[in-house]
Amino acid sequence: MSFSRAKPIDDLYNEVAEYDLVIVPDAPLASALNRRIDRPHLGSFAITPRRLAAGRREAAEDRIAFLELVEQTDLDWKRSAYAIGNILQCWEHQGRLEAILDYEAYVGDATRQAVSYIDELDTTSQRLTDYRITAEQDVAVVGYDQLTQLERSILPDEYDTYDTFDTREFDRPPFHIFDSATAIVETVVDAVTEENADDVAVVLDQESEFSALIESALEASDIPFYGGPGFIDNPDHRTFVQLLRAAHGGTDTRVSEIRPLLARLDISLDIEHDEKRLYEIDDAELDWIVDFCDQIEAHTFTEALNRFEDRVGRDLDTFRAELETLGIDDSPATEPAVDQLIFYLQSYEVPIDRENEGVLLADAKSAAYVDRPVVFYLGLSDDWSHSAPRRPWVDQDAQYTRNIKQFQLLLQSGTTQYYLVQDAKGGSTVTPCLYFEELLDEEFERFSDLDSETHTRRFDRSGTGFENEPTDITTTDVSTISQSSLGTYVNSPRDHFFSRLVESPDKDYFKEGNLFHDFAEFYVHHPDFVDATVIDDVVEYMLTKTKPFVRAVDEATRRTKYRAGIETIIGFFEEHTPVDGEFLTTTSDWGTNVFAERFDRPVDSPTTERWFENDELGLKGKIDLVQSQSQLVDHKSGGRKRASQVVKDAALDPPSDSPNFQALLYLTHWRSEYPDQQLEFTFFHFLETLDDVVAGEGDLQDTLTTVTYYPMPFEEYARSEEFFHELVEEGSNNCQKTLSQVDYGDYAAVFAETDLPETTDSDELISSAFGHTLIARMKDRVGDYKYVESGCKQAIRQLTRVRGKTYFKGDLDAFEAFVDERLTELNHRRAGTERFPVAGLRGEPNYRYVDNRDLLLEGGQ
Repeated sequence: MSFSRAKPIDDLYNEVAEYDLVIVPDAPLASALNRRIDRPHLGSFAITPRRLAAGRREAAEDRIAFLELVEQTDLDWKRSAYAIGNILQCWEHQGRLEAILDYEAYVGDATRQAVSYIDELDTTSQRLTDYRITAEQDVAVVGYDQLTQLERSILPDEYDTYDTFDTREFDRPPFHIFDSATAIVETVVDAVTEENADDVAVVLDQESEFSALIESALEASDIPFYGGPGFIDNPDHRTFVQLLRAAHGGTDTRVSEIRPLLARLDISLDIEHDEKRLYEIDDAELDWIVDFCDQIEAHTFTEALNRFEDRVGRDLDTFRAELETLGIDDSPATEPAVDQLIFYLQSYEVPIDRENEGVLLADAKSAAYVDRPVVFYLGLSDDWSHSAPRRPWVDQDAQYTRNIKQFQLLLQSGTTQYYLVQDAKGGSTVTPCLYFEELLDEEFERFSDLDSETHTRRFDRSGTGFENEPTDITTTDVSTISQSSLGTYVNSPRDHFFSRLVESPDKDYFKEGNLFHDFAEFYVHHPDFVDATVIDDVVEYMLTKTKPFVRAVDEATRRTKYRAGIETIIGFFEEHTPVDGEFLTTTSDWGTNVFAERFDRPVDSPTTERWFENDELGLKGKIDLVQSQSQLVDHKSGGRKRASQVVKDAALDPPSDSPNFQALLYLTHWRSEYPDQQLEFTFFHFLETLDDVVAGEGDLQDTLTTVTYYPMPFEEYARSEEFFHELVEEGSNNCQKTLSQVDYGDYAAVFAETDLPETTDSDELISSAFGHTLIARMKDRVGDYKYVESGCKQAIRQLTRVRGKTYFKGDLDAFEAFVDERLTELNHRRAGTERFPVAGLRGEPNYRYVDNRDLLLEGGQ
């Protein structure tokens, strides 16, 4: 659980205090040692090699070299950056500028030109190359292994080395596990005040979500901080870049893709528009951004920036200066030019002036030491691991040693350390930083496997630790549930919970499905009115309503799809004319029908869009069509499933990994209306035969899946004379041959002698006492022939096939009890007695059917 302790700064200072010069690998460590000087000292005491050689604050030489190269040559920006990165890295690890030329695979025209230009620049690496510490100075080196070859080149022939670790062990504090990144950030902000901000540091991966969250939270709390946000992190800079990118996104840009941009421009759109194309939304709030995007090719970068400044009411002088530095301020803001600008801003850190006051935000991959009394470490995941450069000039083992020692030192910065982590994120386990495998002598896969404490509420800044904050809530019981909500709840109660809280955007398939449903309802009421002209009008209307979701290139395909779907719907109702519905009671109107309004004709039949809310059974839903007193129909735009798959997906013990209870739920409700009647539920998949309809070969039967309910136990049905004759007439060859030679009484006698097992496994049924009895009796009546045994097995397999695609009285009875249990459980959780778990009845959710994946954590969290 422990690892080597870093030497306290005071101890380290005492060891090197008498030297003239102390070389250290990290600037914060140098500053900490310098603050402890207790005697007069001329010149530098503790200092990094680069600061010593440069005689000034280090400049970002990669950016300086890049700007020089793009100004002096016509080289592509990406090629220039690639060459410069290789040159400087090779120089760092090999100690000389021309070392890159020894590696032919990395040498090209860009590399040679870059070497010649860099050789003329006043860079820190060049000063390091030329600099040597004089022999007259008494030199100490702290952390020699952490220095690169170029940094070591300045050392004199004689010097003393000191390790940054001692022989004692560092007693690592526990990991504090939180539900979310937001909870972690809240904990930090609650513990920091404006008065103690100078005593606090926060270490995080600058590219993680923590970076933006902590900056926003500190800013909102008026707590000063520095070291975190860079040039491109400035909200206005970032927004302008997002705007330039969106301007070249094309007409297929979706609102969801530019949500952050819209928010920064104070443009508010309902979430229902997220999946729609920006250019197809008729909203005055979008006029400015659409106009900007339309005219981007005609603007230079400066002109585009001017328009943006006018919009936000602020000047972006530093961004304007950087455009001038790059020499593109008066260049057209074309897509290639915007791509180049974005590449530059992502590759290089533009220097900005900072106020060095308040909370210090340190990047986990850059810092090796943080000199603050209290240090919070956020995340500590595998994102903290360095990606060692895979280049032939890099000693991988030496680099890994440098990285892990830096990490080991970083973990011990400050007097008090807090490791704030997540155990899971978005339904997946958070992997701890790989360096822990080297430092900790124990096996683990996640933070909770190590010494840790789990927190679900905020940190108490009074100093008493972490505490829970109770809340007082009042809830109402749910009395009915729909098939979709039940399926979501069974798959993941937590996902069901969030689906009640979080709005979802409109989807193209929802919009299409609703339009097809409205047309089907309209056609049932007015079949004689719908002619070729009306069909054309309906198709064009559907295209208009779905246009925001559909790419222009897909319009012709959609037109064909809509026409084929409508023609299939018409064909279905021509062959299956619904009954008049006199057996039904009148129901109040369910919503509106767009085609009824469009053609000014009523849709008031009780057979269509029939809403039910069965309080006694706890069920609710909407029946698309009551075909007859014994048959319900549901229109589906999705892919067709077999009856056996429908029944399988509605399994109760255990549930399916893709739960869908629609047929079972609707039949259960309808049984309560007509308890002793055989019922059918038909799925009409009107787009299933799309390709065939286009080719003029559609078969309506290929669109239908029917599930039948028999108001009797399965065993009663299986032993019935009706089913016996079905086996004789429709069974497989040997089944027909065998059973045609016996009477129904011989068949029924098997059921009288032996109970039928509760199983849908044909092999299990064949090997059961029932199977042996059936085979024995048929052989006794027909003869001991192979085809008799084969025929009996075929009959049993037919029996299990029927069982697997049909509902019987016991199935609906079990479902009623199942719904009661789920509603009791649901209301128990809604009342706050227990949390909504992520795992459903089957265990881990099927994430293909989860709508709020990012909101789900694993395990008991």
